[in-house]
Amino acid sequence: MKKHLTILVFIAGMINFSCKKELNLAPVSQISNASFWKSESDAQGAMNGMYTILRNEAVNNLFLWGEGRSDAMGQNAGAAVFQNWYENLLTADNSGAIFSGSPTTWAGMYNLIHHANLLLKYVPGISFGSEAKKNNILAHAHAMRAFAYFTMSKTWGALPLVTEPTSDLSNIQRERSSVGDVFSKIKSDISEAESLFADMNFQDGRDMWSLPSLLALKADVYLWTGKRMNGGDADFNTALTALNRIGDADLQLLPSFGDIFNYTNKNNKEILMAVTFKYEETTASTIYSWVYASDVFMPAGVDQATLDYIRPYAGVPFWGPSEIARNKFDADDKRKKETLTEIYGNDGSGPVFHSSIVTKFNGTIVSGQRYFLDNFILYRYADVILMKAEAKNALNQNPSSEINQVRQRAYGDQFSGHEFTSSTKDANDAEILDERFRELMFEGKRWWDLVRFGKAFDLVPSLNGREGDGHLLLFPIPTSTLSLEPLVSQNTGY
Repeated sequence: MKKHLTILVFIAGMINFSCKKELNLAPVSQISNASFWKSESDAQGAMNGMYTILRNEAVNNLFLWGEGRSDAMGQNAGAAVFQNWYENLLTADNSGAIFSGSPTTWAGMYNLIHHANLLLKYVPGISFGSEAKKNNILAHAHAMRAFAYFTMSKTWGALPLVTEPTSDLSNIQRERSSVGDVFSKIKSDISEAESLFADMNFQDGRDMWSLPSLLALKADVYLWTGKRMNGGDADFNTALTALNRIGDADLQLLPSFGDIFNYTNKNNKEILMAVTFKYEETTASTIYSWVYASDVFMPAGVDQATLDYIRPYAGVPFWGPSEIARNKFDADDKRKKETLTEIYGNDGSGPVFHSSIVTKFNGTIVSGQRYFLDNFILYRYADVILMKAEAKNALNQNPSSEINQVRQRAYGDQFSGHEFTSSTKDANDAEILDERFRELMFEGKRWWDLVRFGKAFDLVPSLNGREGDGHLLLFPIPTSTLSLEPLVSQNTGY
């Protein structure tokens, strides 16, 4: 990779130095390819680099796109920095960044796709010690490209469809392809990856794509197209088949809900796929630093037990759990304490609610300082189980065993009285959606769940009564993107 980067830097310097002269350079990727893509180690290094780019997107963007506009989020003690998200006030001019230098455009995801495209183009021409190693890298590239396009299409709809590395600098611009064409490519990539992964084993760390995590992605995609794109029973059956296969993998529901998110217990047997953050490996604090507690915003009179639980302070509570999220748990549900903490002040007259923070992803403490470096979980086993309940219900099958499997852990010895009993299809869907809310809260799933189930306008307060504005289910394309890509048109309605 150093050779590749050195060449790019050299070219940039030459262009700057000799701007008055006519340049006759081969495309950048062709120049760099002359000294790269020669060995198995080159391919492995490029694949690792692709995962580094994914981590960049997991710092903020995956959460913003998947949770930020949902009923899970609301105002907190700090300034209303994220108000445009949870109030659903996004426009082409205010959705491009949270803070300076923190983009929420699709540029990073297309960079991810570009690196997947490079692997898919050049790895087949490299000699490997075994065909299985080559196939494994190609499987990762297909899986990553499918995930990237799926994430972007859920966010923006139609997309420029890029399936080759950018090698001709005169032909970068592309119009948007239809959502149908994009999902055809997503499903094709999933099929290719499925044929290339050798077995159901996980990569070390469970932080790279594997056949089990690919099958979870496949189920996610087919549930989406089954519900949002009229795929119907055929798609629901495909999803259910994929979910049933995952049962053969080395997975389990951990006995304790809180243990899933313990920093010292990363990549446990409930995880299928997570994006890795580690102390001293990356300096990037994740978005969870903006939903935690700061001493500046703490009220007087907080009880000592709460203070002991949340200290040391870190980050700024620019937003946090909504009242809807806080009230979603009943008193017997053990998940609430592991998910969020309510802070009450006391002016002498008794406890008064002040704010709440997310404690599900509260990082790690090193030398008395908190670092928000929890892995960003893409898929875990409870998610798989609840997707299975969703697929079964869509096919008029009883989803009780799956829902109760999740609830049993949530309620422990208080489970009696909280059992789920199958009812009508619509009532079951409502229960599944609620169970996903409680189980997967703040994991970057809620907005897309609401859209997939067709409930965003019903359940998000800032969208109530706006059913006629169907364009709000998509995000606006930022003005900064439109200015760079003149062939791309804005989503209708923005």
